[in-house]
This record gives sequence, structure tokens and C-alpha cells, in this order.
Amino acid sequence: MTLTAHPGAADPAVPLRRRPGLRRLRALGQGPMFTAAVLLLVALVAVAALAPLLAPYDPEAMDLSASLVGTGGDHLLGTDQSGRDILSRLLHGARTGLLGPLLVVAVSTVLGTALGVLAGWRGGWADAVLSRSMDLAFALPGMLLAIMLVAVLGSGMTAPVIAMAVAYTPYVGRLVRGIARQEKARPYIESYLVQGWSGWTICLRHLLPNIAPTVLAQSAMNFGYALMDLAALSFLGFGVQPPTADWGAMINEGQSALQMGAMLPALAPSFCIVLAVVAFGIVGEGIADRIAKRER
Repeated sequence: MTLTAHPGAADPAVPLRRRPGLRRLRALGQGPMFTAAVLLLVALVAVAALAPLLAPYDPEAMDLSASLVGTGGDHLLGTDQSGRDILSRLLHGARTGLLGPLLVVAVSTVLGTALGVLAGWRGGWADAVLSRSMDLAFALPGMLLAIMLVAVLGSGMTAPVIAMAVAYTPYVGRLVRGIARQEKARPYIESYLVQGWSGWTICLRHLLPNIAPTVLAQSAMNFGYALMDLAALSFLGFGVQPPTADWGAMINEGQSALQMGAMLPALAPSFCIVLAVVAFGIVGEGIADRIAKRER
């Protein structure tokens, strides 16, 4: 979209062009690692969505007579100490493993983006108050906040998700604030203001689409971090509770099996967590690197 600048703002002979915004993502080079990570995440989402159809057994069905059965035709990954099929629990655990981080990232991204844009666009006292508030939020560890909320709301997914969303919001907010301040200083913003566009219209229609790729990259990395944090809380007993299938809780339950020489009950969910976190990190860093190259 080409705009002609107002004579009082800039040389009218120089056209002002909107920055490409989300269109930058269309030209991303897809290296083998980036492509493999994307395919892995697509497969992970598909597995989580189709878990009831793919799982060979009920993930919560116990059979003590089949405790710690090794890998074989009936149980491809064996069973845990309660006789539950490990593969079935891994497939269903992908649901809780992805749902919690998705909620954390969605809430923190929306709140952080709104606060960051408001602080970066308005400046002055609004910027000072919001920036200091985000600094205070940095001082409160997410894990500690989660434990405090569990004491009030009880164990489960609700308290950890709320705590992690609050903890991740200032990271997004600080990032968006910095980008919004840079975007506001660009000529195309000045041109829209001179033409009488309102600040809200400019932010919604032009500024937000331009900062969206960077926010998307940060959200992808935050997803991996949130997945790891929520799994750690479940491992400690503050998150999803047994017998519900959850990767973090499965590691906790698999500790006793390790003492009896059975590795898969604890190692299988650990491997899934590591694989998912690494994949989200590769995707986030890949998007960020390619955006940085196009900005040069």
C-alpha cells in the first residue's frame, strides 16, 4: 500500500510504504531443522486431537496383574506399575501437555500485547506506570505464584495456568513495548496521523500486523517454556493429578518403577517433553532469525 506524505510531514515526492508485517512470514526460508520441527509439532497436535481414536487402551484402566510388562505386541511401550498402557497415557497426556501451555500463551500474549502497545504508543505517565508494573511482575517467580494459588484454589490445571499466564505477561509486554515505540517513530505512522487517522485505528490496522511476526516468534518459544514449567508443577504434585494422563505426572509416578529397573514409565514422558520443547524453540528461533535477516 503506497501513501503520499502530507507536505508538512515529509517530502511529498517520497512515497511512504507500510512495512510488510505478516507478509514477511510468507517468504521464510525453510531449512531442514525448521521444517522438521514444524512437522513434528503438527504431528503432536494431531496426536493430541485424535488420542481417543489412536490409544489402544483406556489410559486410566489399571491391571495390577500386568504391572511393568515390557514392550511387546500387546503393549508397544509396556505398562507402568499400575498396569496402565504407557503408549495410551502418552497419547492422552499430549492433550493436557498442550492445552495448559496453549492457555498460558494465549492469555499472556493478549494481555502482554495490549499492555505493550498501550505503553509504547501513549508514552509518558502511561508508559511509566505500565513499565514499572511489569518490572514488579518480573520480581515474582511464576513457580512460587503457582504454589501460592494452588494453596488457595486447590491442585489441578487452573491455578498453574493462571500463575504462569501472569508470569509470562511481562515478557511479552516488554518486547511489544519496545517494538511499538520503534514503529511509532516510522514515517508511515506519522503520515496516517497527519491524515487524521485515530491512534486506535492505526494500532489495530497497521501497527499490530507489523509486530505480529515477532510476537509469534516469542509466543512459540514461550509455549515450550510454559510446557516445561507446567510439567514440572505436575511432577511436584501441584498440577494435573493422577490418574489423569499428564506427562509431568507420569514422570513422578515412574520414579518408583525406576527403582525396580523399569525405565520407560519415566523416560517415555520425559522424552516427549524434551522433544516438544526443543521443537517449539527451533520454530520460534527460526521465525525470529528469518525476520531479523529480512530487516537488515
